[in-house]
Amino acid sequence: MAEITANGQAGQPQLVLQKIYVKDASFEAPNAPQVFQEMGETEAQPQVQLNLGHKATDLGNDLFEVVLSLTLTCNLGERTAYLAEVHQAGIFGIAGFSDEDRDGILGSYCPNLLFPYGRQMVSAMIQEGGFPPFLLQPINFDALYAEQQRQQVEGVGAHTLNS
Repeated sequence: MAEITANGQAGQPQLVLQKIYVKDASFEAPNAPQVFQEMGETEAQPQVQLNLGHKATDLGNDLFEVVLSLTLTCNLGERTAYLAEVHQAGIFGIAGFSDEDRDGILGSYCPNLLFPYGRQMVSAMIQEGGFPPFLLQPINFDALYAEQQRQQVEGVGAHTLNS
């Protein structure tokens, strides 16, 4: 049901970015300075793994905090060269959308908007940690959200069949 404003007009859906901030950040180089020597001497290529996550919290009054978690681990053989972790957050005003559309905004649009900020922070920490620059490739949050939705539907279906 549409909200009626003071002038009698139906309220339009609204999406407002209120704030972008770093909620948490950490960088570790547990095997420095030896790892710098190993990087120059070894034939082994560094192996980089990205763990990605996000969480949306309802703050009330149509405000939501979305936190995008990026954890990048670089291993050289058996040793960890570095670990960079950023929790990039934003506060979004979201009103007038259906629950399904709001969930899509929180699960895809918001993380997509936060990603470039988190990527920049991770890149800066890695470079300032003494390692070669690393640029995370773009991520298709629409596809990730669609896959998450598909898995939830299959999980609910499987649960229903087993009851």
